[in-house]
Amino acid sequence: MRRLALAAVAGLVALAVDGCSGGDEEPDAAAPSPTASPSPTTATEPPFPEDRACYRLTVEQAVAPTADLAPVDCSEPHTSMTFAVGRLDNVAGGHLLAVDSQRVQDRVAATCPQKFAEFAGGSTEAQQLSMLRAVWFTPTVEESDKGAEWYRCDAIAVAGDDRLAPLQGRLSGVLGTPEGRDRFGMCGTTAPDDPDFERVICSERHTWRAIATVDLEPGPYPGVDAVRSRGQTPCEDAGVGAADDALDYEWGYEWPTKEQWERGQTFGRCWAPD
Repeated sequence: MRRLALAAVAGLVALAVDGCSGGDEEPDAAAPSPTASPSPTTATEPPFPEDRACYRLTVEQAVAPTADLAPVDCSEPHTSMTFAVGRLDNVAGGHLLAVDSQRVQDRVAATCPQKFAEFAGGSTEAQQLSMLRAVWFTPTVEESDKGAEWYRCDAIAVAGDDRLAPLQGRLSGVLGTPEGRDRFGMCGTTAPDDPDFERVICSERHTWRAIATVDLEPGPYPGVDAVRSRGQTPCEDAGVGAADDALDYEWGYEWPTKEQWERGQTFGRCWAPD
């Protein structure tokens, strides 16, 4: 038996209508009265992004708050797909909030992961063990000034430390299938405690796989000793279950750091050779 224990590696991942006024000149009293009034000019609301559109994003573009790339045909190579669009909740106390305000961005940052869970399918654990992620975008300040009030949620697959994986085929509900969980699973190039370890998507070459999660009690960060000890037994049991020989097995436990905990990761991951 070989036992590994390691702290979690930080992962990616990681969000006014123009008008015009008329002049103030008095009409010419001698001019004839018009027989019809011209139709009023109405502002055209900027269009929302298209749902289920596909894009070729880099990692840097995927984590940016705004995006200006044009979509590509989803039959062509792409690295992101829009799974939800909606209208910004940008009013508080009767006042319009700036699109780049913390409150507006926080609302989008809460909405897109919730919608992603419904879109990707599968259990919470399946999503925590995958390299599929949700990213989100809002209009630029300039676009917002012209009336844009949308948000856009995209699904991406992280291939490695600084790479996105190409997306192919149907993504809706993909983590509810064994094939999808295997394809988009979280794997490692070496044992997780190896200095050369790189977290990769399981569709690439790998030797270890994240196989289970350990739920930890939410609240203030309990400290390294507490989160480390909590996962020892469940991860050893998971390692035994994944091994061909119950007397000869390896396992690893990856616990969240304080920084990851504060970003919402209140769980650890169990690893085993694959």
